[in-house]
Amino acid sequence: MAKYLLLKHYRGAPASVNDVPMDQWTPEEVSAHMRYMNDFAAKLEGTGEFVDSQALSPQGTFVRSDGEGRPPITDGPFAETKDLIAGWMVIDVETYERALELAGELSAAPGAGGKPIHEWLEVRPFYGVCPTTTE
Repeated sequence: MAKYLLLKHYRGAPASVNDVPMDQWTPEEVSAHMRYMNDFAAKLEGTGEFVDSQALSPQGTFVRSDGEGRPPITDGPFAETKDLIAGWMVIDVETYERALELAGELSAAPGAGGKPIHEWLEVRPFYGVCPTTTE
């Protein structure tokens, strides 16, 4: 088994097919999306492939140490993860192909109008894991 991170992006990835920002969805559309995400996670719990998932708040701050005293804090000018990453899911699967298959399924979560988003998800193996293909 190998662990993969499925990253959901606010921006920075190619535009999804149903590219209506979530803050413009109705409460019912948000509920349907969250239900899909929870049902997907529950399905993967049943197969033993689910590790963790979290939605992220859009608030965030960059912090670094400059050696002593209070660390500098900034809200820019860097591209910030709060603007880019909406959430993640960690899966533990047998093959890279399975990770891609699950990411494709997760990409179809409903959005505005109840239509699938078909959003781009970033699939990243945990460090030390080389994607392998099976034939």
